[in-house]
Amino acid sequence: MEIFILLALIFINGLFVISEIALVSARKSRLESQAEKGDERAKRALDLSNNPEKFLSAAQIGITLIAILTGVYSGERFSRYLEPYIRKIDFLKEYSDTVATTIIVIIVTFLSIVFGELIPKRIGLLRAERIAKWVAGPMNFFARLTHPFMWLLNKSSNLFFRIFNIKRSKDDAVTEEEIKTLIGEGTEAGTIDEAEQHIIERVFHLGDRNITSLMTHRSDIIWFNLDDNEDKIKEKIYREPHSNYPICDGDIDNLKGIVSIKDLYISPDSTLFKDLMKPALFVPENNSAYQVLEKFKQTRQHSCFIVDEYGTILGLITLNDILEAIVGEMPQPDFSNYEIQKREDGSYLIDGQIPFYDFLTYFEKAEWMNEGEHDFDTLAGFILHELEHIPKTGETLSWKGFKIEIIDMDGHRIDKVLVKISQELKEEMEE
Repeated sequence: MEIFILLALIFINGLFVISEIALVSARKSRLESQAEKGDERAKRALDLSNNPEKFLSAAQIGITLIAILTGVYSGERFSRYLEPYIRKIDFLKEYSDTVATTIIVIIVTFLSIVFGELIPKRIGLLRAERIAKWVAGPMNFFARLTHPFMWLLNKSSNLFFRIFNIKRSKDDAVTEEEIKTLIGEGTEAGTIDEAEQHIIERVFHLGDRNITSLMTHRSDIIWFNLDDNEDKIKEKIYREPHSNYPICDGDIDNLKGIVSIKDLYISPDSTLFKDLMKPALFVPENNSAYQVLEKFKQTRQHSCFIVDEYGTILGLITLNDILEAIVGEMPQPDFSNYEIQKREDGSYLIDGQIPFYDFLTYFEKAEWMNEGEHDFDTLAGFILHELEHIPKTGETLSWKGFKIEIIDMDGHRIDKVLVKISQELKEEMEE
């Protein structure tokens, strides 16, 4: 009978421990989701999880009482059963009472730690939300039952916090890095697809990127002049097919509007540009990608022009540019922008206008993008930033295991570069 009482005490201790761990470690997001669907048990568990002082003191009272009862009961009851057997051993006869008590304490401590602490804690962590819902009701009842003792304990602990000026942390909100870590763990466990992980990480990074790193630079924009004839228009469309084209008067800074290729094809040959073009959308260069995306939704346009503080057009950004930053580069029908070609000797031939983030991402070093502050967006801009002068063909730059050689210059613009990586960097990439 005594053994069953002892096991019952250890079991009850385990219930308090598993309740405490489950309610503390349960994910609030899951409980909130289930509570919104009408799960009453989830609502009770969420209430306790949001107010830990309601149950922590109650659980500690229960655990402490059970520990005291277990110690008193086992020490007195079981040692007297064991003592006669110890007396039969001659050299222990004098110390039979002490030895019997010590053995009982060791056995009970072992059982209490394993079955009353460790196993319940493991189970509580593994099935936190499910167990939290089951124990919320009983813990709430026990908390009300022990309310006077809880009040005394809470007041005592609060007094201690005030004396030592210990304040509750304000950093309880989930951070972006924590979400990325959880997604990474989900990918490793197989619950989240790797493609989904990449998209979510790009969504987070998109908010940190300047829109100038996503735009087509003004020098690369294909535009129609107001006095372009039909043959010239067709030649530009054939060379660079797009859905919309800017209409300018003389140069890109004298932008008059935009025209869709669909309107060009369905309109009579005699139709003038001014009758087909629509107003262009302009955004300042300090807008984020998400601000531009919101403007696209409001205006139902798919492209806009980026201007600086002086009103000069810096470039063009489209809805497709933002989508590519999220899901990856879209396949192009006839050409590939910012191509990276790996050569047989292990070097890379790269377009100088490739976004610097895309360059680092290709070599699995995207985290380097956040090192320090910079005012460039492309690989060419990075080279100019490091060299501090306009380079000549054949000039080289070494940086963090990369050896970058200028292969082709288009006037003052870096067109193509040859990139070689050191053996040390190769080994890092292969890890």
